Amino acid sequence: MSEETNKQGSLFQQVLMQMDIAAQHLDLDPIFLEKLRHPKRSLIVSIPILMDDGHLEVFTGYRIQYDMTRGPAKGGIRYHPQVNLDEMIALAALMTWKCALVNIPFSGAKGGVRCNASNMSASELERITRRFISEIILVIGPQMDITAPDMYTNEKVMAWIMDTYSMHVGYSVPEIVTGKPISIGGTQGRKEATGLGLVFTILEAARYLKINVNRAKVAVQGFGNVGACAAKSLDDHGARIVAVSDSKGGIYNEKGLAIKKLIQYKERTRGPLMEFEDGQPISNEELLSLPCDILIPAAIGSQITGENAPKVQAKVVAEGANAPVTMEGHKILMEKGVFIIPDILGSAGGVTVSYFEWLQGIQKYFWTLAQVNSKLEEIMSSSFRQVMRVCMAKKVDTRTAALMIGLERVVEAAKLRGLYP
Repeated sequence: MSEETNKQGSLFQQVLMQMDIAAQHLDLDPIFLEKLRHPKRSLIVSIPILMDDGHLEVFTGYRIQYDMTRGPAKGGIRYHPQVNLDEMIALAALMTWKCALVNIPFSGAKGGVRCNASNMSASELERITRRFISEIILVIGPQMDITAPDMYTNEKVMAWIMDTYSMHVGYSVPEIVTGKPISIGGTQGRKEATGLGLVFTILEAARYLKINVNRAKVAVQGFGNVGACAAKSLDDHGARIVAVSDSKGGIYNEKGLAIKKLIQYKERTRGPLMEFEDGQPISNEELLSLPCDILIPAAIGSQITGENAPKVQAKVVAEGANAPVTMEGHKILMEKGVFIIPDILGSAGGVTVSYFEWLQGIQKYFWTLAQVNSKLEEIMSSSFRQVMRVCMAKKVDTRTAALMIGLERVVEAAKLRGLYP
């Protein structure tokens, strides 16, 4: 545990502190506010798996349903060595505010398995996925809790989830999961949704701040699905992507990287970005302190902290990852005048298009890519503008404003439904 984490508490404690800050600016019923300080349901399961070499390993899996007031729970499943109960609860809480902020009829959930997916074979990943879903099947369903991809899970994993659930109930249930292949009920545009949704908010921020995107310098930490899609889209808008990185390090070119070639290189070789010939090697820490207009932390949480926030030179920090900036880091960035697009807004494109996919699955009627992206832009842009209206009316920062909107909507729904019994 880092010194800052030890000082400020766990990730969930920091989420609650952020909630308290937002609540100070709202006239909320304290009874229902207290209710929202506790997750509705936390399930921990053991996942015994025979590995390819014949030995048994027992993994730990989690599914947290933080709140189900505004509709079915919704949240991704991640496979990562750092997955733990506190992280899952915190991310499920953030998902609760995120769904409410963009005003889609979902509540917040999160799930994961503590494992090193990058060192596992496809057959091992399939076994761990199917066993995990069979262990949590009593608390998931298309009207109860809908799963989705997250770190180190993808549409293939979602296909295994859909098949496992369908085998248990005896018929195909595509709407149990989003982010699945189009051939089994997925939607156009889901893979790019989080990155593209983030770009829509960046374009809105650039207009608000009078930044010319066509001349903007952009650095992207995390070159997975979100970071790569955001980088490609901003490159299409004329921005200069000067640096990108993955877990092993990154690459920097002050004149701008050839992003499309870099994406092709990554897909073709799976090699480290540092070996791409179009720039010079750079560490993840160095990337965060580069002079640029827009910095996109799209990797894992707690990357910008009280220690390195003073070195950030970006005008805009657009959070593509979940909780990439700690509370102390946020405070320092605010003091420096950095404009922050908070994670519950910036990364909401994924759950928004997941809602579209779920809706299409229920209706058995599918939209075109143009329809999906048009509706996504409408929701992301209008949500950004609403956050800015609250910022100006209440004299608060963007993170607090976004939390205020989400929190108020959840508390209002909880109050209308009342307490049972």
